[in-house]
Amino acid sequence: MAVNIYDDLNRLEATFRQTEEFSKVEQAIEEVKNDEEALVLFKNFREIQLTLQEKQMAGEEVEADELEHAQKTAQLAQTNAKIMSMLEAEMQLSGLIEEVNRVLMKPVQHMYESI
Repeated sequence: MAVNIYDDLNRLEATFRQTEEFSKVEQAIEEVKNDEEALVLFKNFREIQLTLQEKQMAGEEVEADELEHAQKTAQLAQTNAKIMSMLEAEMQLSGLIEEVNRVLMKPVQHMYESI
C-alpha cells in the first residue's frame, strides 16, 4: 500500500497555521507593518542581511565597512520594541519547527542507531 505523505503534510501545515506561535508571528508582523518607522528599519535590516548572505553564498568577501554598516543597522533595529517582539516571536516559532524536525527525523536516527 502506497502512502501519500503530502496529504499528511498539508494537514500539518493547516495545524501549524493554527498554533499560538504562528499567530504571534502574524500579529507581530502586522504591528511592524503598521508602524512606518519600524517597517523602514526592518526593511533596511533585512535588505542588508540578504545582501551579505548572497555575497557569502557567492564566495565573495564581505568588506569591513559592509559588516560595520550591517551591525549598526541591526543594533538600530533592535532598539525598536515592535521589531524585537517580532524577532522573539519568530524564535519561538523556529523552536516549534525544530521540534517537528526532531520528531520527523526519529525513524531515520533509529535506523542509524541500529548499525
